[in-house]
Formats: sequence, structure tokens, C-alpha cells
Amino acid sequence: MTLKYTDISEFPQIIEELQSSFSNNLTKPLNYRKKQLEQLYNLLDENEHEFCEALYNDLHKHKTESLLGEINMIKQDCLDAIKHLDEWASPEYVEVGLAHKLNRCHVRKDPIGLVLIIGAWNYPVNLVLLPLVGAIAAGCTAIIKPSELAMNTANTIEALLPKYLDQKAYKCVNGGEKEMKELLKYKFDHIFFTGSSATGKKIMLAASNYLTPVTLELGGKSPVILDENINFSVAAKRLIWAKSFNSGQTCVAPDYILCSKKAQKALLQEIPKALKDQFGDDIQKSPDYARIINQRHFDRLAKLLEKTKGNIVIGGKIDRGDLFIEPTFVENVHKNDSLMEEEIFGPIFPIVTVDNIEEAIRFINEKECPLSLYPFSNNNNIIKYILDNTRSGGVTVNDCLIHASVPTLPFGGTGTSGMGAYHGRKSFDVFTHERSVLTSPFFSEKLLERRYAPYKESNYNILNWLMFSKPKFANKRNRGEWKIKNIFGVFCIIIVAYVIKKKFIK
Repeated sequence: MTLKYTDISEFPQIIEELQSSFSNNLTKPLNYRKKQLEQLYNLLDENEHEFCEALYNDLHKHKTESLLGEINMIKQDCLDAIKHLDEWASPEYVEVGLAHKLNRCHVRKDPIGLVLIIGAWNYPVNLVLLPLVGAIAAGCTAIIKPSELAMNTANTIEALLPKYLDQKAYKCVNGGEKEMKELLKYKFDHIFFTGSSATGKKIMLAASNYLTPVTLELGGKSPVILDENINFSVAAKRLIWAKSFNSGQTCVAPDYILCSKKAQKALLQEIPKALKDQFGDDIQKSPDYARIINQRHFDRLAKLLEKTKGNIVIGGKIDRGDLFIEPTFVENVHKNDSLMEEEIFGPIFPIVTVDNIEEAIRFINEKECPLSLYPFSNNNNIIKYILDNTRSGGVTVNDCLIHASVPTLPFGGTGTSGMGAYHGRKSFDVFTHERSVLTSPFFSEKLLERRYAPYKESNYNILNWLMFSKPKFANKRNRGEWKIKNIFGVFCIIIVAYVIKKKFIK
């Protein structure tokens, strides 16, 4: 199958139409947003077979992985957004001090405008349509750009999207590097990108031309820390599942293991059984095991295995023609090994031995901030110590991946693993501008005249008292003198304000 790229000459018309639709308030009514979210749900629900087939053709994904890791997460976000949209979009009235008791202060939830959503090939449905849920809920117009590497999925999205969503507000654009560079020349109100750190830098650089805000969902080497006193049989099952899910091509996949030699020995004793239980005697023949996306990425992973100075103790079988790499465990990996240079993004699991938790933490902190962290321990004090002394985008304790499946937990990175978060309410927030609004009544002018020039110290003292809090640790003597001097004036202001509010404000 080939993927037909969108003609670059169509870009100006597409962008102009979507900008016009936003300017004309097409997407702002809540009923319109809810209807489009319903349609996005229907798009996935009614075409489940087509999407699963496309994902199988692109990545050899089993239907279960396609539903759990892609389709159902988007559908759930659609339902949550529909259910809570009235609440999310309603004005938020804020608490104010004495100086603003006569004003009305609230925060409007305004859509930010036309947004560009750029997806990734490893979860080619989820990573382009899940952010779209937030854009629709927030009232934005949007261009989505699926990954050209997952061409079957990109073709499916492009064919089905116009049948369900309003084309005056939401468009799909397909293309490669050339089309992407051209698209980034235009002004957007927000760019949402999922992919590698290298491409994220290019996206951010292009966005800087218009000072366009960006959300970058990137990756990194997400570590596993194994305590010695855990159930290694359960840990082995969970690590095999997480590293094998989508053949390790997951941004939050566990990248490497840090543990003592004792823990390493206990884990490696349980791994073969866990592999056999999940994939049988011949993993390559298992219908449940995905493949590497293409030969270029396969060759990259094969080269990492070829260059490593560690010992392959489990796995190591590869087949370029089938794009197959079995789950592979490598022990005695040094911190400068080829497997530790970059995010692996495949089913290779290096093990680095450390003497204690403190050494593991130092090892993690010497590297860039990971997208996820996976500590395994039954000791809550150890877990707290790890969390207190490390940084990461997210954490799952005693398991892997699953924090990213909870729609009420923000998902995103920190440092080089990304900026910004989404999922659930956070997806709405990403594409929303919180607009502060204060409405001042004209009848309060007598009270406000004290702010005008010529300035007087007595006026300043009253305004300062009304507008700013005084800490409990302030000098009591000075505060006492100030109170005695100004108490009568302040008392009068409070009485006047109360009378005005009772008489004029209903």
C-alpha cells in the first residue's frame, strides 16, 4: 500500500478555511463540540475492524493491543469529555480580597484557535486522535497529521475522518518531511507533537517564528529499579508484558533495569517462564507479538545488539525479513554501553547492576529526565525515597505503562522528555486559554479615587491594607501603630462598601 501525500498547494486554502471557521465561532457552542465528540466516538466504534486491520498491517499488532492501547483510550476520553464539558467550560469565579469585593472576577475558558496535531508511528491512532479529543472539547479547529511511516493507519484516518467530523473545522493532512516543513511555515495557535526529541527540537524552533506555544510529548530512557525483596515471578510477568507490548515501541516502555546482582539472578530465573506463558515456545510464531515498524528501525536495533559489550543471556533471535526481534535481556551492561546511549524503543532489555538504591538514583540523575520511572519494592519508605530524589514525567510503582492509561492522571514529560501534559481534563486545558476577567462597577468610584494622583501617604496606607495581606510574622509594634492611626478610616470604608453592596448589588 502507498500513502498519497496532501498537495502542498492545498495548505493555504485548508488553513484559511479553518481559521475562518474559528473566527466565525463555528466550534465554540458546547452542543457543537459534544456532537463532534460523539462523531469521533462513532468513527472509532463503527470502524473498529478497519483500524485494527490497519494497525496489524503496519505493526503486526494483535487486536487486543490495538483496542487497549489505542482505540478504547480515545473512546473513553470522548465519553469523559462529553460528560464533563459543561463543568470544564464554565467560568471559574475566584476568591478575592477586600479591595475587590465590589468587582466581579472570573476566569473564562476560551479556545485558543487553530491547532496542529502531529502524531507518531508507534501508536498511530492514539497519538493523533487522543489530542484531537481535547482540541474538539476546547472549541478549537484542528489539522491532524498522522505519521507517514504507519501508512495503512494514515490512509484509514484520512478516508474515514471526513465521513464523521465537520470538514470546515477538522482536516487530515498526510505527508513526509517535505510536507511537514511546509506546514510548519504557517501560523498556528498551538502545536501538539508526539515523537522523538530530535524532531521535537525542530518543531519548537519552527514554532518560535510565531511564538507559538507547543506541547511536546517525547521520550527517553525510562528506568526500572528492582528492590531485592519483591515477588520476582510477578515482576517478570509485568516486565515482559510491558517490554513486549507493541514490541517495545512505546514511549513509556521500560528501557533498562537497575538492580543488585542478587535481584538480577532472581529475575533472570523467572523470565523464561514468563516468556513461555505469554508467547509459547516460539515467540516468532505467536500471533500476540508485534513487529518493528520498518527495516530502518530494525537495523538500528540490530546494530545496538551487535555493538553491546554486555552478555545476551535471554533472547537475541532476529529476522530482518519478518522485522522480528524477540525479547532480549542483556546483563553486565556498563553505563557507557551502546545500549545506554539512546532510548532503545524496542524489545531489548539491558540490566545494569548497582550495589544499592542510592547508586541507582545517582545513575538515573546523571542522565536526562526520563518520561517514566518504574520502582519495584514492597517497602513504602524505599519508594518514597526514590520519588523524593528523582525526576520523571510519570511513575508506576510495582508495574509498568499503566499510569498512562488512567484518563484522570496527567500524562506528559519533564525536561528533555517533553513539556505539557494531556489526557482527560488536561487535554481540554492544553487547548484552552484561561482568560482573566474583572468587571468594575461605576458606583464604586468614590472608593477608588484614592488610587489617583496626587498621591498621599494616607491613601496609600488604606489601599495597601485593602489590597495586600500582612504576614503573621510582621513586626507587631509597627502594625499596632499603623492600625491605631488608620483604624477609623478603614472602618468607614468597610461600612460604606457594605451599604453600597446591599443597596446596589443583587
